[in-house]
Amino acid sequence: MLPWIALSVFVGVALAIDLHAGRGRTPSMRSALAWSLVWTAIGIAFAAVLLALDDGRAASEYLAGYLVEKSLSLDNLFVFAMLFAFFAVPAEQRRRVLVYGVAGAIVLRAVFIVAGAAALDTFHATTYVLGALLAFTAVKIARQGGEEVDPDRTLAMRTLRRFVPLAAGYDGDKLITRERGRRMATPLLAALVMVAAFDLMFAIDSIPAIFAITRDTFVVFAANAFSLLGMISLYFLLDGLLDRFRYLHLGLAAILGYVAGKLILVDVWHPPIGLSLVVIAGALTAAALASVIAERRAARELRANRQDEPALEG
Repeated sequence: MLPWIALSVFVGVALAIDLHAGRGRTPSMRSALAWSLVWTAIGIAFAAVLLALDDGRAASEYLAGYLVEKSLSLDNLFVFAMLFAFFAVPAEQRRRVLVYGVAGAIVLRAVFIVAGAAALDTFHATTYVLGALLAFTAVKIARQGGEEVDPDRTLAMRTLRRFVPLAAGYDGDKLITRERGRRMATPLLAALVMVAAFDLMFAIDSIPAIFAITRDTFVVFAANAFSLLGMISLYFLLDGLLDRFRYLHLGLAAILGYVAGKLILVDVWHPPIGLSLVVIAGALTAAALASVIAERRAARELRANRQDEPALEG
C-alpha cells in the first residue's frame, strides 16, 4: 500500500508544480523541451526504483509498459490540438486545461486498471476479448489514422449540453459564469471535459495493451501515470509540428497489433520483454523516419513546381 500512496503523492505534487509554473503563459520551445526531457528521464529512472525495491523483471515490464503508454499517448496530442482549435481555447489557458485533464485521466485510469485486473483474474476469456479489441483498434487506426472527430457530435459533448447550458464566450479563466442571470458553463469547462473524455476513450485501448506485458497493477498504474505527466510539456513542444508525423498512426497500429497477438496467443506464446521493447522502439522509429522522408520529398516537389511556374508562364 505504501508504494501506491508514495506514487500518488508524487503525481499530485508534480501536477501542482506543473500548473503553478505555467500559470497564465505559454511555455517557450526551450522550456517545453527541457521539461519533456526531465519527465522522460524521471519516467525511465523509475525503473531503477523498481529494480531496487523488487527485481529485474518488474523493472523490465515497467520499461516496456512505459514505452507502450508513451507511444500510444502521442495520439492524444493530435486530439488536444483539435479540441483547442475547436473551442478556441486561449493560449494562456491551455496548460491549465491539460493539467486538470491529465489529473482526471490518471484517476479514471486507476479505476480502469483495478477493474481490468479483477476481470482478468476472474475470467481468463477476458484476455482473448481484450486481444480482439486491440486487433480491431489496430486495423481501424491503420485505415483511418488521419480521420478527424467532430467534438460537437460526441456523447460527452451532447451530455454536457443536456445538463449544463454552455455560454457563448469565455469569462477569463472561469469554468462557470453567469449569462442573463443563469449559471452557464464556459467553453473552458467544455474543453476540459472533452480532454478527459477523449483520454478515457484512449485508455480503453492503451490499458489492455499494457496488460499484455504485465499483470502487476502497480507497474501498470506507474507506467500510465509517468507517461501522462510528460504529455503536457510534449504537447507544447510538438504543437504546430504534429501534422508532419503523417505515418505515426501506422507505427501505433503496429504496436497495438503486436500486443493484440500477445494477448490472443497468451496460452502458447510467451515472448521475452526485450522483444516487446524492440518492437515498440522499431515501430516508432520506422514511422518517424518514413514521415521525415515523406516531408522532405514533398518539400522538394513543392520547390520544383515553383521553379517550373515561371517557365510555364513564359
